[in-house]
Amino acid sequence: MELKEKVAAVIEQVRPALQGDGGDIELVEVRPEEKAVLVRLKGHCFGCPMSTYTIKGYVEQVMKQEVPEISEVRLVK
Repeated sequence: MELKEKVAAVIEQVRPALQGDGGDIELVEVRPEEKAVLVRLKGHCFGCPMSTYTIKGYVEQVMKQEVPEISEVRLVK
């Protein structure tokens, strides 16, 4: 499985938790050279004061655990 497919699988894994709060997450780009994933939050998650925690405390932690080639998840607008 290639890197982008692994990342997309993790996005699908975390998506139900965000959808449960009326939001969603979109994979924007995988940057292997930076070991980074760029995502966009949608719905109620967009602009939420907790969005940084959602990305760093939840999505990034799951991503790093499941895809060791990734060390950071960044939020883009």
